[in-house]
Amino acid sequence: MAVKRSDDIYPQIGNALWADRLADAIENTCADYEVVPPPRQAILEGLAAALPDTEIKALIATQRGRKVLKPTVCRPAKAGDEQVLLLTCDVHGAAVVPWDLNDRTASCWSSPAPEASQRVKDLVAVELALQDAAKGAKSAEKEREALRRAPGDDTYASQALAAATQKHQDAIRHLHELEAEKHALLAALGHRRPRPVVRAVHEDGQPKAALTLAEQPYAVAVHMQRYAADNLKRAGTKRGYDLAESLADAGQLSKGMNVLQQWQITHADGTVSKPWRLAAVTGNNRALARLDVFRVRPEHLVMGMPQSLVPLPKDKKDGPEPLLLSLREILNRLSARLNRDGAKPETEATDPSLRAAKIATVSAEIVIGCTNPEALEHVLRALNVNDHLRGIQPYDEDARLIALFATLVDAYARESLLADALAEAFPDARGADLLDLTGVRDALTVNGPLDPLEPLVPAGADLSPVVLRDIAVQAITALVFPGIPPEAPQQANGRTVRDTGRFWPVVRGTLQEPAWSQIRAKAAEGRMRLWSAAVAQLFVHRGNILSALGLFGTTETKEGAGQDPRPLTELLLGAEAGDATAWTALVRRMTPALIHAPQPFITPGQGSEASDGRKGVRRTPKSALAALTLAYTVGAPGVSRALLLAFAKAVLKQPDAPRPPEPDDGTPLICYGEQHWAEADRTAITAGMVIAPDTEGRPTRYVADKAWFDELFPVSLGTPAPTASANSADAPAGAGNTADADTPPIAHGEAAPDPRDQLAKLRRELPARVELAEGNYQKAVDASHALMTDFEEAHRLRVQLEEESLPAERRIEWMEKLSKARAAAQASVTTLEQVEALILKI
Repeated sequence: MAVKRSDDIYPQIGNALWADRLADAIENTCADYEVVPPPRQAILEGLAAALPDTEIKALIATQRGRKVLKPTVCRPAKAGDEQVLLLTCDVHGAAVVPWDLNDRTASCWSSPAPEASQRVKDLVAVELALQDAAKGAKSAEKEREALRRAPGDDTYASQALAAATQKHQDAIRHLHELEAEKHALLAALGHRRPRPVVRAVHEDGQPKAALTLAEQPYAVAVHMQRYAADNLKRAGTKRGYDLAESLADAGQLSKGMNVLQQWQITHADGTVSKPWRLAAVTGNNRALARLDVFRVRPEHLVMGMPQSLVPLPKDKKDGPEPLLLSLREILNRLSARLNRDGAKPETEATDPSLRAAKIATVSAEIVIGCTNPEALEHVLRALNVNDHLRGIQPYDEDARLIALFATLVDAYARESLLADALAEAFPDARGADLLDLTGVRDALTVNGPLDPLEPLVPAGADLSPVVLRDIAVQAITALVFPGIPPEAPQQANGRTVRDTGRFWPVVRGTLQEPAWSQIRAKAAEGRMRLWSAAVAQLFVHRGNILSALGLFGTTETKEGAGQDPRPLTELLLGAEAGDATAWTALVRRMTPALIHAPQPFITPGQGSEASDGRKGVRRTPKSALAALTLAYTVGAPGVSRALLLAFAKAVLKQPDAPRPPEPDDGTPLICYGEQHWAEADRTAITAGMVIAPDTEGRPTRYVADKAWFDELFPVSLGTPAPTASANSADAPAGAGNTADADTPPIAHGEAAPDPRDQLAKLRRELPARVELAEGNYQKAVDASHALMTDFEEAHRLRVQLEEESLPAERRIEWMEKLSKARAAAQASVTTLEQVEALILKI
């Protein structure tokens, strides 16, 4: 090990002997505090490799013949019911990397779906191909220019120039094709990246107090690290001063919290490296700014530092350049270079060796133990969120709302009400009592897949990404807009206090809202923004969260959202069968997909919100949903039931489409509102777009966009024409009368509908009604079997325990109820036989 000179500013890292002593001290201290330590390898390669040699000696003491940490350098910290043990020490100023999962940049990440991860790999491949294509185009241009300026006009020279010109044109064409492919992939990703998923690292089958990322190729790891750093830097520009200049001028004045994290990187030769590094949980902007001052890129610190960036005089120049993976070697080389450059009198003041002097080492808190390693990521995120919600640099609005929703979910879990709230919201769930609440919390906050929501899917329903995302939206709605118990009867004398139930106080306390009786439009809008930001995280193409303005008002905020619990398949069948209430509920359920689409159908009121070539008309989100609902119940020119149902199915399904839509006949698709645009100005067709259906529900050659939506469902449709009689005005079409929902109201002397049309309409609806009846009967059969099983179990236990029978009055009461149910079932059998006979007649 190089010996640290007294006049050196930048320290050398401690050797392996002291690293082992530090690991012993941490393990023994964690045992004393009854917390789980990190893996020993993490301490050796990630923590000890970041501490100066003199620092390790100052941390360790000997107690009863064993190494422990001094009591003054470690402290426990609580986050809810969990506890972490923190080590306070000085680390090398360039030893910490920013955390990819910083909540400040939460809006820059999308759900970690496998399709999105594959698109990132494709994007990285295209970017690498673009670099090669750009070099090839530049080389072809130079070759062409050299031949064009060469003397001589013989035939060979002309042919060579023509060939070089063609080569240059081909290179430019290939470059443009790759650029178009890159833009298409970025659009398919919603111009975001899938959030990296970290889990507690396991050693010998036991979780430890450190985190690990899934294995990823080297190029993808570099791309994701750069993306995270670029977005973090962009978020930090809202600060009122230059953080890097502040650190260079005054040093770092406060501690940051860090955690040990492992990356798993697959290199081109097939080898896998698993480096350990310190990741900044709090103070991410400071960690990134320090690296900027040191002129060290985060991806080099994690994935490997090219040796030429931290050279030593004894390095060999021949052969391929090695990639340094050891953090100890990287920091020792960096310190040696900076000490060497700083000692030269000709070194300029802007050189890192002089600018980084005040942050050569910085004080930090390192997580060295926790009570529940599986919840470590959540605990650290909660600590960071609390700091930013209550102080430091404020989040931007999207990040603040996402962090606030995560806090709300934690509040439900802390009060042991998360499972109860979801069970109440999903009465037909196949297994609400089997929920993995940690996985549910991660799913709802988009820190993990949606699979833990499977127990909330209704019994008998198919599992698919569409269903799971719909369940997630319903769960978010139930948590943000919880229902309250019915109002109790008013007492003649005395003040009545409204019972808000168990869930409403949780929301009020987390969001710091006024009392229930004082809820007004401002609080309702705050809840709506929170709901919109939370739901937006479930979609790849993230629309404007203000597009949901007006969806929820003061009534929903005070009384609850009042969601229709029917599953999507049942709502679609109901709408096909002519049930207007099913269509109204379906419109509410598909609203998030209408907002968060590559071509959004609902915007905050500014058309397509594009500065040039704006499509659609200005209208409120509430107007768009009212028109879509009334197109079913009242009718609209050029709109049929088949079109509406085909559109609804496509909108719900397309967010999960792995590739762009393609028509059956192979005709190139164009956006409906861009028919008259120049081909070069048209939007690229990407995954998630919806093909516009015709009146028969068949796909057309157009992609549905806001121009198509506003043309079929105009603003005027939201205000239906008044009917001729007062009775019809009091009872608009579709209100409680599903049979005539497709029949326009008779007004202004119009003739009654043709019986042939009525017959055709019934023939379209009856298949769906048969399926609904079949499903309802199957539910009744399943319920009767479950009831029998429960009674058999109760009888077995009574006999086993020799308990007395229930009172006769109770048994008679139950038997009377079941007798009435059996009589109704037998009567329905007669009805079904009559229906079977009628089927033969139509």
